Amino acid sequence: MPTRDHDNAETHAADLAPLLRFLNESPTPFHAVANIAARLRDAGYTETDEGADFKAAPGKYFFIRDGSLIAAQFSGSPQTRGFRLVGAHTDSPCLKLKPNALAAGNGYAKLAPEVYGGALLAPWVDRGLGLAGRVTLNADGAMTGRLINIARPVAFIPSLAIHLDRGVNENRSINKQKELPAILCRADEGPDFPDFNELLREQLLREHPRLKVEKILAFDLCLYDCQPAEVVGLKREFVASARLDNLLSCYAAVEALLAPQDAGEQNNNIIALNDHEEVGSVSAGGADGPFLQSVLRRLCGGGDNLARALRHSMLVSADNAHGVHPNYPDKHEPAHRPLLNAGPVIKINSNQRYATSGETAGWFRRICERAGIPCQSIVTRSDMGCGSTIGPITAAKLGVRTADIGVAQLGMHSARELAGAHDQKMLADALREFFGGEEWPF
Repeated sequence: MPTRDHDNAETHAADLAPLLRFLNESPTPFHAVANIAARLRDAGYTETDEGADFKAAPGKYFFIRDGSLIAAQFSGSPQTRGFRLVGAHTDSPCLKLKPNALAAGNGYAKLAPEVYGGALLAPWVDRGLGLAGRVTLNADGAMTGRLINIARPVAFIPSLAIHLDRGVNENRSINKQKELPAILCRADEGPDFPDFNELLREQLLREHPRLKVEKILAFDLCLYDCQPAEVVGLKREFVASARLDNLLSCYAAVEALLAPQDAGEQNNNIIALNDHEEVGSVSAGGADGPFLQSVLRRLCGGGDNLARALRHSMLVSADNAHGVHPNYPDKHEPAHRPLLNAGPVIKINSNQRYATSGETAGWFRRICERAGIPCQSIVTRSDMGCGSTIGPITAAKLGVRTADIGVAQLGMHSARELAGAHDQKMLADALREFFGGEEWPF
């Protein structure tokens, strides 16, 4: 007979279905942005062309640059009300295809990838890999772009058998050039060898049947783990999925923005979801580019309004944090060991790898208290290097006070990561309180 704990776990797993669906249907930043844009449209947000003559008025807007998206619930008078900003990133470490990706090799057709970001390579081996991204093409006499998602395991990177490498379990690195090409099919060079552009053409016609494909021009495609996101653990208290870093924060930011808020309609609430964080954020849509500043300036109007608005603003940069690994506790600062399902984590580094200050840490902790959720802190060991995120970049770009936070996770930058099943809601609740809570003293 099921126990009450079992019933509660089943109910909670059902509540996570929308998050799992978002993770499964967002194999690339382009897909994540398209899925978020659809939600925003349904909620009454208007997609706004950056090239249009945009006159800011109270309303709900969103802007898209490739794999980046900014959405604004704009109430007006930002020079006195400021902005309540939540930032996250849409990209994750992955295997991106090279332009001439398909090649023959000893009786097989293989896809040649380039490693994007700081990926853990070993977990990509021995997995069924799908293929997704954006294809640029000529169609109906014009150049256009379309998303594709081959959501089945069409490629595979097999391990070398232990019989052929007896030292593999003691000391083995992976050569990115030689050992990561993925087997697509059995094929010899010759007239019957697969045409990769034709494969893309067929997939485009499957997903966009009315499209008259004339010529494939280029693509931004990546391999991805086809195993679906799922709730795991004896008590069903964890989520295992690809791309938790950082689609989980993107999802929580959207949930918070769209949630009913007591005072939120009076605030200028903005989410900025940037691509290319995993490779340094230096791009047209990255946090180190002009996208967010351009949108804020247009919302503020001319003159010194933006500078005045930023003086009354705050950014919460949401990017997952390292939970303490129970098998490697010595890799963590003894007094700062965040746990999964124990609430959002404030990320602190005195050398400004995170932009959190005492003021912004205190304010975020107060937000969590008002929302009735727990809060944790993390500091990296003094004898280890510290990662970074979009917080310091955006803070330096705008001059806005910033708190770097995130939920705890394990296996960061793996092809499949682990997070707490309860943390996403706690993060969304904290961000909702941030958007709609009390006036701040600055």
